[in-house]
Amino acid sequence: MLPENGRSAGELLAEISLLKRHDLQVRGGKVTAYVYDTGRPEVHDTAARAYFEMLEVNTLDPTAFPSAVAMERQVVGAVAGLLGGGPGTPGIFTSGGTESIMLAVKAARDARPVAGRPRMVVPVTAHPAFHKAAHYLGLEVTPVPVDPATFRAVPEAVAEAIGPDTVLVVASAPSYPQGVVDPVAEIAAIAAGRGVLCHVDACVGGWLLPWLAQAGASVPPFDLSVPGVTSISCDLHKFGYAPKGASVVLFADPALRRAAYFASAAWPGYTVINATVQSSKSAGPLGGAWATLNALGREGYLALARDTLTATRRLIEGIGAIPGLRVLGEPDSSLVAFAGDDVDVFVLSDEARELGWFLQPQLSYAGIPANLHVTVTGVTLAGVEAMLEVIAASARAARAAGPARVPEGLAEILAGLDLDALDDATFTELAASVGVELGGEGQPRMAVVNAVLDALPATTREAILTRFLSVIYG
Repeated sequence: MLPENGRSAGELLAEISLLKRHDLQVRGGKVTAYVYDTGRPEVHDTAARAYFEMLEVNTLDPTAFPSAVAMERQVVGAVAGLLGGGPGTPGIFTSGGTESIMLAVKAARDARPVAGRPRMVVPVTAHPAFHKAAHYLGLEVTPVPVDPATFRAVPEAVAEAIGPDTVLVVASAPSYPQGVVDPVAEIAAIAAGRGVLCHVDACVGGWLLPWLAQAGASVPPFDLSVPGVTSISCDLHKFGYAPKGASVVLFADPALRRAAYFASAAWPGYTVINATVQSSKSAGPLGGAWATLNALGREGYLALARDTLTATRRLIEGIGAIPGLRVLGEPDSSLVAFAGDDVDVFVLSDEARELGWFLQPQLSYAGIPANLHVTVTGVTLAGVEAMLEVIAASARAARAAGPARVPEGLAEILAGLDLDALDDATFTELAASVGVELGGEGQPRMAVVNAVLDALPATTREAILTRFLSVIYG
């Protein structure tokens, strides 16, 4: 509700603190998804100050605010220099990986017109942002399988899936679920041989893998230096440690970047030319990213990569020593996923949350079992032994508790429901009937919810998730 009279800054900030009391912690490494922590508060403080300094700069018109243009050139240039490009490599600063991917998909669609509805070939482990882009931009997705042991895309399956209406082939570096890099060189060569563009989703790995390689990790080729790669996305608000809202998409040539742009002169108002999906937007995230890159520098990122690599190797070793748990695949990055053989990982996640740690649940799909995901960042090394103790204790507690108890027949009932016919109040009552309270305070136990979702087909999962979101926001 809008107050009748304005409130003081002190009162407002106090209320924000109150509202955040149940939030996951963004610093310290106990939240292993969503946030990225250097362990260096002064870097984050500098980025916040730069963010605030650029907050009211509107990048809608680059001629009005040349500071934003100068910053973007520097940031894009830094990313290009790390990912196989050069001083003239064209790119766009975006609000995040989804927007970067959306622009890459738009560029491919517009640069290679086809008869009928265009398609893109996407491994099942690729980020859902590609499905979102297809939904928004009118493309079809042709999913292709991954190797059941390595979780990497299968080049032969990619080749078989390419048709005359294919405008884009996708590879991940790494794919988020298991942290492995697809065989980019093979996939890009196949795409090039068929005259199709190839986008590498390096949103999570673009600002990580090069530094891991310098720190001693074995990283397969994946960037613009690989023949056939025509675009690549890289999030700076992940392993670039910038404030949220910072990503870059690079293109192999300026013509492809121009295909990502949008311009409209079919109205009597101001000139409309947009490099991104958004029109008006704050330059705050750009300022924050620029400041973070400069505050850390090459040596700062290399030091973080060394710590990240050490922590990742210790985590993989430690999880492998816990009875009933196993790491999925051999991660090329610092994303680690582990499944349970006699342990319900959804219950394990709830037990860890009770101990103050967030381990991200991932549902089973395409033959890949349900698992928990850990993103190892620069700050993880300081707490990796504590994390392993929590995982081991939570595994013991989960084994003792047994699997999440899903009412018999509930999955079948949900799969047969017409969810669109239920209003939000009825859906809330349905959830409560199986012990799921929506919209309450604090950190919820999610094992039953995840177990129910895991038993359902993807389309039903999606329908239920949209209802959850609708109820949460009211």
